[in-house]
Amino acid sequence: MILMCGIVGYLGEKKVKEVLIDGLKTLEYRGYDSAGISVFDGETIKRVRAAGKLVELENKLGSVDFSGQLGIGHTRWATHGKPTERNAHPHTAQKISLVHNGIIENYLELREELLADGATISSDTDSELVAHLISKEIEKTSDLFKAVKDVKKRLRGAYAVLVMSEDEPDTMIGFKEGPPLLIGRGKPDKDGHPTEILFASDALAIVPHTLDVLYLNDGEIAVVKGKTVSLFDDKNLPAEQKWTFLDWSEDVAQKNGFEHYMLKEIFEQPSSFKNAIEAHIDTEEHTVELDVESGLTPDVLKNVERFFIVACGTSYYAGLYAKYIIEKYAKIPVELDIASEFRYREPSLPKNSIVVVISQSGETADTLAALRLAKSEGVKVLSLCNTKLSTIDREADYKLYMNSGVEIGVASTKAFTSSLGVLALLGLFAGKSRGLIGADKEQKYVRSLLGLSAQMESVLVCSSFFEEASESFKKFKGFLYMGRGPHYAIALEGALKMKELAYRHAEGYAAGEMKHGPLALIDEDMLIFMICPKDHLYEKTLSNLEEAKARGGYIVSMGTLEDEKLKALSEQYLSLPEGNEITNPILETLPVQLLSYHVSKALGNDVDQPRNLAKSVTVE
Repeated sequence: MILMCGIVGYLGEKKVKEVLIDGLKTLEYRGYDSAGISVFDGETIKRVRAAGKLVELENKLGSVDFSGQLGIGHTRWATHGKPTERNAHPHTAQKISLVHNGIIENYLELREELLADGATISSDTDSELVAHLISKEIEKTSDLFKAVKDVKKRLRGAYAVLVMSEDEPDTMIGFKEGPPLLIGRGKPDKDGHPTEILFASDALAIVPHTLDVLYLNDGEIAVVKGKTVSLFDDKNLPAEQKWTFLDWSEDVAQKNGFEHYMLKEIFEQPSSFKNAIEAHIDTEEHTVELDVESGLTPDVLKNVERFFIVACGTSYYAGLYAKYIIEKYAKIPVELDIASEFRYREPSLPKNSIVVVISQSGETADTLAALRLAKSEGVKVLSLCNTKLSTIDREADYKLYMNSGVEIGVASTKAFTSSLGVLALLGLFAGKSRGLIGADKEQKYVRSLLGLSAQMESVLVCSSFFEEASESFKKFKGFLYMGRGPHYAIALEGALKMKELAYRHAEGYAAGEMKHGPLALIDEDMLIFMICPKDHLYEKTLSNLEEAKARGGYIVSMGTLEDEKLKALSEQYLSLPEGNEITNPILETLPVQLLSYHVSKALGNDVDQPRNLAKSVTVE
């Protein structure tokens, strides 16, 4: 598996160096350990690279100016080769310079061929090999586009590549198979040509310049020559250019006074959750209307035999919550799979089932592979994404959206709660479609979901409690999160956040599993975070907590209102507003996010860019 790097390319009248550096800064949230740019300077391409953060690259660039109007930039996460300057992108070979996201699976074969042919390979990466292959082809053809076409046929794996040549100073070519790559075009000049053209792996790098974008499909090649964009399909024939105007602005990526993007995004959840669910609700009648945008009609849901929910990481835990809700309210069996395991177990997919894929980015490689497997078996796919026009969104049969806005922090927050809200609506809509939920019950649950934003505002007050307590909490070597029913999904998510941000050992368990192993972990160095609302499993969960208390664990719990029994068993107690089995887990998410955030901050960690992690995983 590799994690997501960042690509930026620019052709235009602005200062190329500044555009590239600013673009790479917007992509820092993806995670990286080195960076570099290549820019035309006179008749040659000048390359500057540095290991470490972008500030190291900026220091090396200093006051250097470039005379050309064309350049490419990259932030790299080390896969093939250590995070050193020699392995940083861009990579060059003779007159070629390129940047690459992804992995070339047949790189060993290609490397041996190039070495046998006398190539001098200066890095440990698979990316440099692509530059050498293109350079070799240009020796035969003297044509960058033809060279790219020929080399592309030889690459196996997943990749997004942006390439330029000293012999064609007005040309930049991008092609992809897997990881995202898009083009933005600036406002037209007096002749109708765009004043600037950009490539990027994420729209965030483009929106300061234009909102007019084109997403490349797998197999396509985009050729920018001067002020003209040409697009070719996987058969090298001219392809239709489907330009889209983005409905957002660059200020979504600002911290707005918060110390970290993650804290800002935690506090945005009352509004992002509201946006997520209201897009799928008739707010006057208090009914669920998923079919308006998704295409998922009641007639479809009446005949569904089984749901398969497939996702990774945080999205997988959202799927676990959905399993409880859908099975309870719609009586449809749900199978839940980690995306990286799904296709390798050779699942048996009934034709009248639906595969639900969840991905914030809409580009997660394993989840996309699961979607394509389902479609190859003739099974319909429902996607839940935060990024419209992402690959998963484009390829799904039915579409739902998180509508949570851009999320910069690597650890997902508002996209998770938005997912829970939309998945709850899916369960209710399926139950209504199958005649299992009447109007009164539907309206009751819809009202409770609509009321969650106000309840979230009140829960966010506990941020100050976790900030104060974090100095003592950071001393614990282990964290054990527990809950039952749909609250088990939140326990798992809480443990994941603690691992991601604080780098502490953390486990999430169904509380009823205490006697099957977790009790052996508990001592005075273990913090127990118990989720125990007043529901039909309350007494059983309370009993599990007493077992943990008896073993010496430090108990932090959250429950419904002023719960004296729970408070008596806990060193610290959080009171949450009264809710139901659908809304309680969503509300419980905010405290577990704040706990991990403040412990991480107290430990001096990089909250927005945790070590070894990136926002999107776009290659297996």
